[in-house]
Amino acid sequence: MRRKPHPHLENIIVTGFAAEGKAIARIENKVLFIPHAVPGDVVNVQITNKRKGFLEGRITQLITPSADRIPPFCKHYATCGGCSSQALPYSLQLHYKQQQVFDQLTRIGKLELPNIEPIIGSEKTTHYRNKLEFTFSCNRWLTTEEASSGQPIEERRALGFHIPGLFDKILDIETCYLQDDLSNAIRLAVKQFAIENNFTFFDLRKQEGFLRNLIIRNTSTNEWMVIVAFAYEDENLRVQLLNHLQKSFPQITSLLYVINGKGNDTITDLPVHTFFGRNYIEEKMENLRFKIGPKSFYQTNSEQAYRLYSVVRDFAQLTGTENVYDLYTGTGTIALFLARQAKKITGIEYVAEAIDDAKENTLRNNISNATFFTGDMKDLLNDEFMATHGKPDVVILDPPRAGIHPDVAQTLLRMAASRIVYVSCNPATQARDLALLAADYEIKRVQPVDMFPHTHHVENVVLAERK
Repeated sequence: MRRKPHPHLENIIVTGFAAEGKAIARIENKVLFIPHAVPGDVVNVQITNKRKGFLEGRITQLITPSADRIPPFCKHYATCGGCSSQALPYSLQLHYKQQQVFDQLTRIGKLELPNIEPIIGSEKTTHYRNKLEFTFSCNRWLTTEEASSGQPIEERRALGFHIPGLFDKILDIETCYLQDDLSNAIRLAVKQFAIENNFTFFDLRKQEGFLRNLIIRNTSTNEWMVIVAFAYEDENLRVQLLNHLQKSFPQITSLLYVINGKGNDTITDLPVHTFFGRNYIEEKMENLRFKIGPKSFYQTNSEQAYRLYSVVRDFAQLTGTENVYDLYTGTGTIALFLARQAKKITGIEYVAEAIDDAKENTLRNNISNATFFTGDMKDLLNDEFMATHGKPDVVILDPPRAGIHPDVAQTLLRMAASRIVYVSCNPATQARDLALLAADYEIKRVQPVDMFPHTHHVENVVLAERK
């Protein structure tokens, strides 16, 4: 039996914005989620998904644009998975992100809040990222116009981003506004050289082809790292491409490569080889210098990272006498940023390579009061650990999007630290976790920080003090 087709709705008034970055309308007591719409738009919508409590759809026609709608600045808007809020002025993006933080803390966590401090916007709304990853494809994604033209497509090779939800479809990127323009020049030069010299681009379904991935990183100190991932070793072809990059872009201070014959694109479990320069770049924050290797994590908006960490330092209220735990410390950037204001700081992280970076950066910055440990938080952070390293006066939490394990919440309650500063990239799980601590802790300050303009993502910092 054929399924009944989803309906097409006309003259739908968009009324708001949802936490995941989609606009919303209400149809017969159901919420309709619509990507790339702006509150105030009147649109025709093709329903693409019907669930018990909500609908999803896509715009088929913009009948009346919202007074707030502005032209997107990128030609790849609405096809590329990034920068999905471009049609909304940045001031309104910040307004909706602030509202998102309030809604999730109050609705999910049922938390009593002080006045939320105004969100800290990013001074740069384009060219703010310090890392981008691109994928080669022998069979690029076709635009609607290309697919319906009936004309043969001569060039299908691409170097760009994955189409959302489609692992094997790559959108060829001409200009990306997320990273310094040198990133565009490097990517386009790699693609042009590869096409002119008949290098094969990777086939994501068949898992064959020579060129696989391109990673470009840079720092505020104007150092550049380029990593090329090849699917197999062909020294002659590899050296041709890397030599071309080295000669064409003297700005590159770290030119690296990886041979990745696996079924996925991750390089964390593969050796990274140095072709030219150092095997790392350096970032600077105040009087600290951080070594960033090809596998190192560092906040991808360097300028906003400094503002975020400054909020954490302000909320921590350190006087130089405190024992501080930095949980989910990553590469230790927050811990090292706070170390000189604390008596002692202890970082815990489950990724061993990240802890190696943290230890090395401790030595590079002559910090003697910070120590780092590797382990699963819920297993390592126990009464024996606290007996050895002392109970903390202040705890910094910066977990992944999934938040903290319930066992960790119970350990935090037993720790009875005076202050907990919770940094989160997901206010929904932050709200859930803070609710677990609410019996013993009162929320004193809330500060959203926008790390990623034109996206729905928002960072949030909460200060909770023991009652």
